[in-house]
Amino acid sequence: MLIALALLAGCSFGARTSAPSSDASSATTSAPATPAMSAGAAGTRTAPTKPTTSAPVVITIGWVGDTTPGSSYGMPPQHGRALFSHVRTELEAPDIMVGNLEGTYGNGGTSKGNSGTSFSFQAPPSYADALSWAGFDLMNLANNHAHDYLDAGMTSTHKALKSAGVAYTGLPGQITVVERKGMRIAFIGAAPYSWAQSLENVSSTARLVRRARAQADVVVVLMHAGAEGSDKTHTPKGAEHAYGEFRGSPRSFSHAMIDAGASAVLGSGPHVVRGIERYKGKLVAYSLGNFAGWGNFNTSGVLDLSGLLAIRVNSEGEVVGGHWTSLKLASSGASVVDHDKGSLKLVRKLSREDFTDPWPMAADGEIGSGK
Repeated sequence: MLIALALLAGCSFGARTSAPSSDASSATTSAPATPAMSAGAAGTRTAPTKPTTSAPVVITIGWVGDTTPGSSYGMPPQHGRALFSHVRTELEAPDIMVGNLEGTYGNGGTSKGNSGTSFSFQAPPSYADALSWAGFDLMNLANNHAHDYLDAGMTSTHKALKSAGVAYTGLPGQITVVERKGMRIAFIGAAPYSWAQSLENVSSTARLVRRARAQADVVVVLMHAGAEGSDKTHTPKGAEHAYGEFRGSPRSFSHAMIDAGASAVLGSGPHVVRGIERYKGKLVAYSLGNFAGWGNFNTSGVLDLSGLLAIRVNSEGEVVGGHWTSLKLASSGASVVDHDKGSLKLVRKLSREDFTDPWPMAADGEIGSGK
């Protein structure tokens, strides 16, 4: 997997629903008024009516794993829509749908090249429209393929996503805020590359989370971390490496992000499904595997198992439930719904085996509350 450089700090909002963030929260607070006693018809005093307290607003955030828009192995038909056509209904269901974009949008140019372990992925800029057509609202660019076509490729990718109405996050210092139902949800992407918010500098990214928490009701961190391969389904303790690269310490990084104020950490990178942990009542999904790529992903064994995780989060930053939809990659590399629930069975098993506090998940895919 591969590489790219960063735009500047702050918030980018090239999406139909994202909003710019500021360095400080604009929220204001006021003390509740004390209601006066009122006189009844007979001159008696009646108790004031208690103000009604509305329940917290709840939104659904969907997450899928690695998505490659196009490569030397071929371009998906229908201007990219063939990658998503079998799961479009599932992608459109969440209030905010998020994915990890492993590749670029552009028209040629200089790439970082290809080798036995390194590949450069690109699709025409117009193919970005397939993301919004499918239901995506935001894409994570903190990964090793965002810089496949160097700085020019990153710039053209940003332009293509903005033109398609899809927000993005993952650049150094970047906080992207999306509004739904009056809630502000801040997204931060992190990866172990210079063009992304740092996965290695944990304290720096934790400060960014605290800054985002001051601006939004909910903070979600998108983490691209972990070693790759069919034998990497378990989440180890400590640092991970692949192809001579540091790929982060996923557990300690995720825990630090939640300690800093994140409600959830959603992971990608290992190309296989990993377990889901409950840490201090917050959710960490370490990997959902590959989601879509036209002919460029290995689909043998567990490498064809994928999932769509939809979490329900309230305005107090609590994960109050959700659902796991089992997917698998067809021979083309496009996702389809897996009625045999292969990835659900695997993620439940891995969660129990790897974590002292696995996230509660039923056999039908429903997930419980963080409490």
